[in-house]
Parts: sequence; structure tokens; C-alpha cells
Amino acid sequence: MNTKVALSRGANATIKTSSIGFLLLGDYSMIALASAVEPLRMANQLSGKELYCWCLLSADGNSVQASDGIKVQVDASMSGAPILYTLIVAGGLNITKNYSRNELNWLRAQANKDVMLGSICTGAYTLADAGLLDGYDCSAHWEYIAPLQEAFPRVNCNRSLFTHDRNRLTCSGGGTPMDMMLYVITMQHGRALSGAISDMFVCDRVRSQGDQQRVPLHHLFSTAQPKLVEIVELMEANIEEPIKLDQLASFVSVSRRQLERLFHRYLDCTPSRYYLKLRLDRARQLIKQTTLSIVEVSSACGFVSPPHFSRCYRKHIGYSPIEDRTGMCSDEGLNVPNPSEGVADQELMVNQMMQNILNAARAEPSFASVSID
Repeated sequence: MNTKVALSRGANATIKTSSIGFLLLGDYSMIALASAVEPLRMANQLSGKELYCWCLLSADGNSVQASDGIKVQVDASMSGAPILYTLIVAGGLNITKNYSRNELNWLRAQANKDVMLGSICTGAYTLADAGLLDGYDCSAHWEYIAPLQEAFPRVNCNRSLFTHDRNRLTCSGGGTPMDMMLYVITMQHGRALSGAISDMFVCDRVRSQGDQQRVPLHHLFSTAQPKLVEIVELMEANIEEPIKLDQLASFVSVSRRQLERLFHRYLDCTPSRYYLKLRLDRARQLIKQTTLSIVEVSSACGFVSPPHFSRCYRKHIGYSPIEDRTGMCSDEGLNVPNPSEGVADQELMVNQMMQNILNAARAEPSFASVSID
């Protein structure tokens, strides 16, 4: 059975406002929240339509202090939340100390209503504690991947910037919620709108859920495995002219066999495969962020020929360098779950604040500049 739902709407579908709630936990990441909300505001401004409305929620309706010390007044408590299509848990520092059984029970109740559940920064930890990520692939901030996986072994943690798995949308921290929201907007309203939003925010490249977080290796192994860290640093410093494995081993005073054991044990791959992945990651950065030709990228990343480079790129990333650069590859679509029967015909609660924001944007030159009809 295909459990993937599509966000894309049919050509003749009526455009309805999508209601998104953000449950703010104490010490949440302000930059992650802003990166999630701002694309929604801009989608409304550029389309000239109220495509999205959003509300900030807390357990008791009181203001919540972010990790930067700024207190934000929310719109409602959990019990006073409007009908939601999507609910995103916003986490940050000290995640295990910033929620209670009340939040977990309420999240489970939302899941039973077929609400799309998501998270930004460390919010995935709370969803996992509620049992709502069991059997799901999920993304979280790299600092919390290891503890999350250890605490909740039924969750399939990854290092992707964000992950869409059925009716779950999970995201790492920093500015990556913007990438996730642009993905959602693309699937619901098309690339023209998401591209225009990206331009307004001077975002040169919209990253996909296939992109990986760069986890500093020293964070994982600096104390326990200094040799491994040293080897990887040598690899990263020698992308254009890769060093042979025997030489790498001798540089850090280990045998070739010890080198291979280190990689198998701690990185679950061979040294050669890891080195290739580093080179392909660098190549993808150059493909996406520069105008270097395929030949130049191939040479800069240590490949013997452009055809060999293209074969490796397709095998490991899923499409060719040219397809990746031109955007010919596309993500799978998904759909915000439909609310339960009887609710679908009701008018979504339109917050007066949303109308005020949209009205204020009418003076902007970009207002209603993108047609989505």
C-alpha cells in the first residue's frame, strides 16, 4: 500500500487556506521559527491570496522565551488551538526539560485527527517521545541525532536537512526550515511561487531533502578517535588530488588494515567510499553554487574524466550533474492530510492578524506578482 500522500493540488482544485500551528517549547530556536514562518508570509504577499494562516501555540497560552532570551506572546494555548492542517513542534536548547506529559498527550490527540505533524530544530525529540515517529524517517539538528537515536531506537534518524515521510515533516535547525517550507509551497502551489519567494529572501539555492547536514566529525569522535578525525581532515584537504589510502595510513601512523577497521567500526563504510562521498559532496556544492563547467568540477574533485564523474554522481546522488544543476530532478509530492469528514466543508478559521498582514503587504510592489491560478 502506498502511504505517501501528495501535497500537489489538482488543476481545478479550489485554493483553500492552509492552517499551520507552531507549538513553541521553552528555549526554542528563534531563527528556526522565523525561517519556517517567513516563507508562508511571503507566499501570501506574492500570490495576493491568503494561502496560509499560522498561529503560535504554547501549553498554557502564556508567552514562551526563546533560546536568545526573547519572549514571544503566543496566539492560543493547546486547548484553544484552531483547526489545524499542520502542526510543527519548535524545539531548541534543553529539549528534554522543556515539555511535559501534557504536550505529549495533546500531540497524540492531534495525530489521531490526521493532522500533519512536523518539527524544527530539536522538536523531533518531543514527537519521538510521544511515540509519533516510530517507524518513520526523521531529521533533527545534528547535535541531537545520536541521543535521539539512542533514546528512541524505533525512529530512523538521518542527517538530511529535512525529511518528508508520509504524514511527518521533520527538519534540522538554523535556516533549514525555510528549505522545508519552500518544498511544501512548491508541492502545493508550484515552483514559480517558491522560486519567487526564494528570490525575495535572496536565497541563491533552495536545498532539497536529499541534502545532508554537515556534522563536524570532531563532535562525534574527537576525544575517542583522534586518528579517525585526522584522517578525515586530510581527506577534506585533498579533494582535487586524492591521497592514496596507504599514504593516509602512514601520515597518521596506522596500518592500512587499522585504517579500514576504524572506518568500518565508526562510519560503517570503507575509507574509499567515504573519500568518494566527500568528493561528491564537494562536487555537488560546486554544481549548485557556481558556474563551473562539468569538466571543471570533475577535475576540481579529483575524477579521472567527466564520464567517470557523471557515472559516480548519478550512482550516489540519483541523477546526473546536469540534471541536478538545471533542476530537472523533482521531489516526490505530498499532500497535507485532509481533515476528518465534516470538517472539510467548514470554513477555516481566518485569524484577523493574517488579514492585517496581507492588507499591509498590498503596498509592496511585489504584491500579487505571482499567479498561481
